[in-house]
Amino acid sequence: MDHSQSEVSSPDEVRPPLRSTERITGADTSSKDVALQSMLATALDCVVGALEATIDPTGVTFHRVPGSARARMADLGLDFASMWTSGVRIEALTDASVLELDVHFMQFTYGMTSTGTTVDVVVDGRLRDPVRAVEDSIVQVDRATGAIQAQPTAPTTLRLDLGNASGERRVEVWLPAGSAAKLLDVRLPAGARLRPAPPSGPLWIHYGSSISQCSAAERPTGTWPAIAARAAGRSLMNLGLGGQCQLDQFMARAIRDLPAAAISLELGINVVNADTMRERVFISALHGFLDTVRDGHPSTPILIVTPILCPAAEQRPGPTVLGPDSCFHALARPSELADGALSLTRIRELLHHHVNLRRAEGDTKLHAIDGLDLFGQDDIDDLPDGLHPNADGYRRIGERFLRLAFGDHGARPDPAAHRI
Repeated sequence: MDHSQSEVSSPDEVRPPLRSTERITGADTSSKDVALQSMLATALDCVVGALEATIDPTGVTFHRVPGSARARMADLGLDFASMWTSGVRIEALTDASVLELDVHFMQFTYGMTSTGTTVDVVVDGRLRDPVRAVEDSIVQVDRATGAIQAQPTAPTTLRLDLGNASGERRVEVWLPAGSAAKLLDVRLPAGARLRPAPPSGPLWIHYGSSISQCSAAERPTGTWPAIAARAAGRSLMNLGLGGQCQLDQFMARAIRDLPAAAISLELGINVVNADTMRERVFISALHGFLDTVRDGHPSTPILIVTPILCPAAEQRPGPTVLGPDSCFHALARPSELADGALSLTRIRELLHHHVNLRRAEGDTKLHAIDGLDLFGQDDIDDLPDGLHPNADGYRRIGERFLRLAFGDHGARPDPAAHRI
């Protein structure tokens, strides 16, 4: 990873060191009669799942969009999506009995109520009960006007009891999928060791929309990419960016430059949601994105995931808006403005056609999965706002993706199927 500001290590065989322009140090402290010492700098070397980490005097913020792109775009929605920590986690080997984190959680909501903030802890592969943050700052964003109302709170301290250990154990701390997390300090008992853990498996990079970010998952390991990655023995980098999956070249370059063993791209829904492209531009953007990724990954398996069900936009083009019924609806448009406009049905047709075209050109490591096979009409009861699945829906997507992309047992894909 880039600590650029700082770089958060890429979760693969090599963990590049965080580069920081300013070092954060925390004072030694104590809790429940256990003397603790700050280990923040070492903990940052254990962070995976983020592209960058920016450091300022108040803490460390993790990002999943390159800093150069954020600066050039100057787009608040992109900044927010970048800061959500879906898939970002600490993976460490430690003999500590307790781990304390000082974190300032920020949840961005768009006219919806806060779902709270949850952290997951995994010790030697065993998932513990979720840890619920006491409080988080709420940032309310008006979808119509872009106006922001912030309800700030103070940082919270999470004390993670790991139990007594006779030696090092692998500990993973998964940060929230639906919030941003500014890390202020990490503390361990005095004398305890902490170092980066080996990767949990080959690096799988997944790029997508809010459907992949999964804010409504009940816990960080409950996002569908996390479910599939943990079952398949893959190290996940989740580049699911709510509202921001627009086939941007800066994301294609980021994926190109990472040492991925497998890549998947969940495409189309945000293009329709925001009505950002007509058919002519979408086709070019798709091929440009794939060409850029292929520059760095000429033979890496790439899997295209077409949109899951969204009833409002199946046959009608976007944009879609959140209505007073808390469901998403496609806006009506004059017929003279409909030429080349994209519905989800047309997006799926185009994605399948152009994947087949590239395969005919020789890219046999490129495949496609139809999103309706992951979440379709029979699943509509788990689509409460007409666009985003709930926790049960995400769980089902994860199980289905695991079978379709990684094989029934995750690790032994069927060579005749569309696998990564």
